[in-house]
Amino acid sequence: MSLRAEVVVASNRAAAGVYADETGPLIVDFLAELGFAVAAPVVVPDGEPVGEAIAAAAAGGARVVLTTGGTGLTPTDRTPEVTRALLDHEVPGIAEAIRAHGVAQGVPTAVLSRGLAGVVGTCLVVNLPGSRGGVKDGLEVLRPILVHAAEQVAGSDH
Repeated sequence: MSLRAEVVVASNRAAAGVYADETGPLIVDFLAELGFAVAAPVVVPDGEPVGEAIAAAAAGGARVVLTTGGTGLTPTDRTPEVTRALLDHEVPGIAEAIRAHGVAQGVPTAVLSRGLAGVVGTCLVVNLPGSRGGVKDGLEVLRPILVHAAEQVAGSDH
């Protein structure tokens, strides 16, 4: 049986139907390639709805939740705050590696992402940026570690 994952998209405009989200499907495809059981992305407005979606996914048995959006500097970017409130502990190396990879790819603004990574119960949560490029860079960082991390969070051996 495969591990279950969920994708949460934080976007006021996509949630309101102003435009279609393009980052969630990229993440869903990535998770499926790694063997996770994953459904369509959950698209919610920035802020508390993101935290509610993460909490529901973790409580529902997801072993990984990847979010996209809401990690920047605008007043509505609240994903890190609502994520931090849920975490049992942070895994700072993941978020640091995502930012460093973006900078190494020639995107100096990658350092402006405030995304977090951490554990809620037996679920690993990682905040990715909201841009397609930022998501792609983040997924490159996650590719070699995500399955192992998800197994470790649940207590599997190294």
